[in-house]
Amino acid sequence: MKKKAEWPRRLRSYDWFGGTGKNAIMHRSWMKNQGLPADTFDGRPIIGICNTWSELTPCNAHLRDLAERVKRGVYEAGGFPVEFPVFSVGESTLRPTAMMFRNLAAMDVEEAIRGNPVDGVVLLGGCDKTTPSLLMGAASVDIPVILVSGGPMLNGKWRGKDVGSGTAVWQFSEMVKSGEMSLEEFMDAEQGMARSAGSCMTMGTASTMASMAEALGMTLPGNAAIPAVDARRRVISQLSGRRIVDMVKEDLKPSDILTKEAFENAIRVNGAVGGSTNAVLHLLALAGRIGVDLSLDDWDRLGREVPTIVNLQPSGKHLMEEFYYAGGLPVVIKAVGDMGLLHKDAITVTGDTIWAGVKDVVNYNDDVIVPREKALTQSGGIAVLRGNLAPKGAVLKPSAASPHLMQHKGRAVVFESIEDYHARINRDDLDIDENCIMVLKYCGPKGYPGMAEVGNMGLPPKVLKKGITDMIRISDARMSGTAYGTVILHTAPEAADGGPLALVQNGDLISVDVPARTIQLEVSDEELAKRRAAWVSPVKPLTGGYGGLYVKTVMQADTGADLDFLVGARGSEIPNNRDSH
Repeated sequence: MKKKAEWPRRLRSYDWFGGTGKNAIMHRSWMKNQGLPADTFDGRPIIGICNTWSELTPCNAHLRDLAERVKRGVYEAGGFPVEFPVFSVGESTLRPTAMMFRNLAAMDVEEAIRGNPVDGVVLLGGCDKTTPSLLMGAASVDIPVILVSGGPMLNGKWRGKDVGSGTAVWQFSEMVKSGEMSLEEFMDAEQGMARSAGSCMTMGTASTMASMAEALGMTLPGNAAIPAVDARRRVISQLSGRRIVDMVKEDLKPSDILTKEAFENAIRVNGAVGGSTNAVLHLLALAGRIGVDLSLDDWDRLGREVPTIVNLQPSGKHLMEEFYYAGGLPVVIKAVGDMGLLHKDAITVTGDTIWAGVKDVVNYNDDVIVPREKALTQSGGIAVLRGNLAPKGAVLKPSAASPHLMQHKGRAVVFESIEDYHARINRDDLDIDENCIMVLKYCGPKGYPGMAEVGNMGLPPKVLKKGITDMIRISDARMSGTAYGTVILHTAPEAADGGPLALVQNGDLISVDVPARTIQLEVSDEELAKRRAAWVSPVKPLTGGYGGLYVKTVMQADTGADLDFLVGARGSEIPNNRDSH
C-alpha cells in the first residue's frame, strides 16, 4: 500500500495562485472575474473537470449534468472545481474515423492538464475513444486523476424485443440483404435503437473501455455499468468529486495505480466480459504512456485461461441494463479473483486494493453473469495469431466467432480497398462462396488513414441467401466492439506499410488455426519475393496538418497505434516562472 503524502502541503496550483507577487495577483484577479471569494485560493486542492461533452458526440451529450454532480462532490470535500473542455472524439459522427483522432485528443488532454493550475482531475468520458484518450493524456502528466463514465443507454426496444445499439445494425443489415427483413422494417427499428442518453448498451467498445478503466483501478467500483439515466450515475459522479480531493491530499497518481499487475487484471477481465478487440489497441497505448511493458503476447497469454462469463451482446444475448442489475463489473472481477486469476493487491483510486472493493459483492442473475461451467467460451481472451501473413500479429475475439471456423483453409477473395469492397460485394458475379476467406487491404493506421471499423465486412447477398451467417474475414482494419463474427483484425504490419497483407491475391489459399495461433498465406517465399519487388503502394499519404503528422508518426497496431513521439514522455512540467505580462 502506498504511503499517503503529508497534509497540508504546498500543491501544484500554488505556483500560479500562491503568494503576493505580481504573477500570483494577476492569476487570482482574473479568475475572480467569475465571482470567486478570496479564500478560494487559500491552498485548497483545485480540481479540474476534464469534460468530453459535445452534442456532436451523442454518447457524451449528457456529461454537462454529470459535471455539475462532480462539482458538488469537490465542494463537499473542500476542493475548488474548475471545468474545462477537451476535444471530444465521437465514434458515430467523426470522419474518416474516430481512431485517427484518439491521439490528438490525448494530446489535448495532456497539455490542458499540464499547462493549467490544477492539482487533480476528474475525467468525464463515455464514447469509445474518449475514455482511452483521457487516460492516455492524464497518464502522461501523472497528477491525481479519477475517471467517471457517462454510462450506457437504456436497452433498445423494437416490437417487444430488446435490440442492441450497433449489434442490431449489423444483424438487421444482413437480414435486409438476405431478404429476411424489409427495408421498411429496418427503418422502423431505427427509432428504438438509441432511446436515451448514454453510450452503446451492448458490450461494445464504450462499455468495454469503461470496464477496462474500472478493472485498471482508475474509477470507483461499479462505475462501468450504471445506465446513463439511472440516478446512481449522478451519485457516483458526486462521490468521485469527493474522492479526487482526498487523492490529491494523498498524492495518489496514475503511476501508482497503472502497474503491470493492473494491466494484467484488465486483460483478464476483458476476456471475462467478452470485451472489444479495440481494448487491445487502447491498453497497449496507455501502457506505453505510463511506461509499463505490455505486448500482444501478454494479451494472448493472459486471455487463454479466462472464460467469457458475461452473457451480453454481441457475444451473448443480454444488454448493459441487465448486467448492471445483476451486479455489474464488481461481480465479474470477484469471479476472476475466485478463479485465481486476479492480482488482488492492485491499488485503485480508492486507495485500497481492488479485492477490497469486490470481495463481498453478490451476483443477482446467473443468466447474465454465468457460472464458469456455463461460460460462453472457456477461452474468452483475445487470440493473437501470427504467421507469414501477420508477422507482428493479428487479433481475433473468440467469444464472438464461430467455432466451426476456428480451423479453416480457404480461397482468398481480395478487396484492394474499402471502396473496392463496396463496389463488388453485392454483385451476383462475385466469385465467392462460404468456404472462401474475405481479405480487405489498406485499412490500417496509415492506410485508411486511422484504422477504421470496417474489418467486419458484411457478407455477400449470394452467401447470405444460403442461410450462411459467418465467414472468415481478414484485414488490417478494426471492427466495432458491437460487431461479431470470425473476424481477424489489426494485421501487422499493415498493407500500407508494406506488410504481407498487401501481397495477397485472389485465389491464394490461407490457413487459419486459432488453437495453434497461426495464420498462414500458402504461397512460396519465392513468389512472395516477386510480388514484393513489383509492389507499389496505392495509398496517397496525407501531408498537411494533423493528418500529415499522424501518418508520419503513427505506430503499428501491435504497439497500440500511438504517435511515436508521445510514448514514454511522462511527468515533465512546463516552467512556471515566465513573466509574460
